[in-house]
Amino acid sequence: MPKSSAARLYRGTPLELVRLARLLRAGELVAVPTETVYGLAANALDARACRKIFSAKGRPITDPLIVHFHALAQLDAIAETNGAARRLAKAFWPGPLTLVLPRRKSVPAIVSAGLPSVAVRMPAHPLFRRLLKLVGVPLAAPSANPFGYVSPTTAQHVQDGLGKKIAHILDGGPAKIGLESTILDVRDPARPRLLRPGAITRAELEAALGCRVSAPPRRAEEKNRGAQLAPGLLKRHYSPRTPVVLHDVLTAAAARAGLRDEAWVLAAKPAGRNMKNIFWLDARGDLRGTARQLFSTLRQLDDGRFKKIHVALAVGDGLAEAINDRLRRAAAR
Repeated sequence: MPKSSAARLYRGTPLELVRLARLLRAGELVAVPTETVYGLAANALDARACRKIFSAKGRPITDPLIVHFHALAQLDAIAETNGAARRLAKAFWPGPLTLVLPRRKSVPAIVSAGLPSVAVRMPAHPLFRRLLKLVGVPLAAPSANPFGYVSPTTAQHVQDGLGKKIAHILDGGPAKIGLESTILDVRDPARPRLLRPGAITRAELEAALGCRVSAPPRRAEEKNRGAQLAPGLLKRHYSPRTPVVLHDVLTAAAARAGLRDEAWVLAAKPAGRNMKNIFWLDARGDLRGTARQLFSTLRQLDDGRFKKIHVALAVGDGLAEAINDRLRRAAAR
């Protein structure tokens, strides 16, 4: 049932972290900061607590959760590991990489949509890591927003979306990366599959593994019914209410000539005069800055009463692949 008042914000003092850890162990929900986006956390070993996540978010149980933990020693109790997973853990954890591995029986089936696999990650955000250490159990934590909407990158975003459905939000400041973690399927270590691109790129994964990593599934091959192997694979996701229109190339001249009741988002800050319906994600077009501001900008424009949001696709490899993945899902109908 919705709460009658807004969720309480916590700044992460030692006493507050102890209290939040106690609440999590008791089966309560806590929104938490990560380096990627904010998550809605529950005890990953408590099926009843995890069901509260699906209820608060309006999330279908066919969409699995990612299990977060503090120390590598905890991994063997959650998933069956292999050499590829251990190499990736050494190279990228703590950090924005999620691995899909065979699930241990200690993890309830609801966490992984009933599949025999589980998505696992060791996050890098220092405040979340302190909380994980205090809790002493792994935490399942999808993005802390209504299902399918633009992911939250600040505590205020969580408050705006779920503040009446949850009671506790740990404020760790704006997310440093701004996009959800890279997800790699390494159940078969000889055939790693990239399921969701993120800040850790396919080239970096291939360098660490010494083998080819297959590209993310083409959207035409994705299935929107039945259990998903990992979160973030649905054709439409990360979506504002306002329709999003994508452009391979979007110039300042085209934006200035566009309709005034539509928003135009350029790759970089344009020279010359600016207009109230023209925006940019990073002044210099830097991809890391673009990723960091993408979701925040989409939320801002969604509240701006525009009829459409026009966005230029990112150019380049690596992080551009992740940015464009989120944009294409946001624009899907």
